[in-house]
Amino acid sequence: MAEKKVSLPAKLINGGVAGLVGVTCVFPIDLAKTRLQNQQGVQVYKGMMDCLAKTVRSEGYFGCYRGAAVNLTLVTPEKAIKLAANDIFRQKLSKDGHLPLWGEVLAGCGAGTCQVVVTTPMEMLKIQLQDAGRLAAQRPVKAPAQAAAAPGPAPSLVAPPPAQPNPPPRPSATGITVKLLKTRGLAGLYRGAGATLMRDVPFSMIYFPLFANLNALGQERVGNVEVQAPFWQSFVAGCAAGSVAAVAVTPLDVIKTRLQTLQKGEGEDTYRGIIDCTRRIMRREGPAAFLKGATCRALVIAPLFGIAQGVYFLGVGETLLGLLE
Repeated sequence: MAEKKVSLPAKLINGGVAGLVGVTCVFPIDLAKTRLQNQQGVQVYKGMMDCLAKTVRSEGYFGCYRGAAVNLTLVTPEKAIKLAANDIFRQKLSKDGHLPLWGEVLAGCGAGTCQVVVTTPMEMLKIQLQDAGRLAAQRPVKAPAQAAAAPGPAPSLVAPPPAQPNPPPRPSATGITVKLLKTRGLAGLYRGAGATLMRDVPFSMIYFPLFANLNALGQERVGNVEVQAPFWQSFVAGCAAGSVAAVAVTPLDVIKTRLQTLQKGEGEDTYRGIIDCTRRIMRREGPAAFLKGATCRALVIAPLFGIAQGVYFLGVGETLLGLLE
């Protein structure tokens, strides 16, 4: 089958559909990644499976989807900007239909830079919602025996026992947004934008060229017509390129997550910037801390891009556009 040319609107629809399906499938793993990366002193979770098991036990199944609404709302414009920017940059940098490797890297760099406009506030809100359960698990709970042993007057036989303090209300994306806009202005939603840029630009610079070259291994030419690579080749290329890029930028993702987390647990560091965060993590936790959540990131990114290839192969965007005509 000849290489099919996909219009930009169809690409945007494909990217949005792939993002919605992918986020729904892998969001619990992304939640585990955020909670593992934010652990400093008190180790609430021993690993990804332990984190997911404890989350389901304490917060229920849907606790694994805290913050998913933010992602599902903003993932479509994020993917649309990223794919459109990469497409435009590739066209501008191509010469006679050929795009050299440096052009692929620059196109990915441009796409990663443009998507930060949506990615930063999306990640900012998502992280607060995802990490709330970890912070709640760190809070000590007074046992009944401890309460009975506490000094003070004996309780009355008639008076009701003192009311226990209510747990703090669960944060909401709307509440966090309003509070940030009131206290810090629009800049509050873009906290950690520099770290997000440092993560997303290298990711796109690695992913797009690597995927294009891996996918090209399955393409053949019949005369002057380039034959499309088989689906399994594109799927494997997307998963492999996504996994490699995700693991490669994990240290930058750890820094970004720490900087964007507003509420800290007991004894946990706060940071003044990227350099200060890097120094403190290295001094207190060692270099291994920069790879926290690397497995989770690979398990999140690989299916996301594999699903994206499935959506493109099925031509979901083209089908929807055809129905509207």
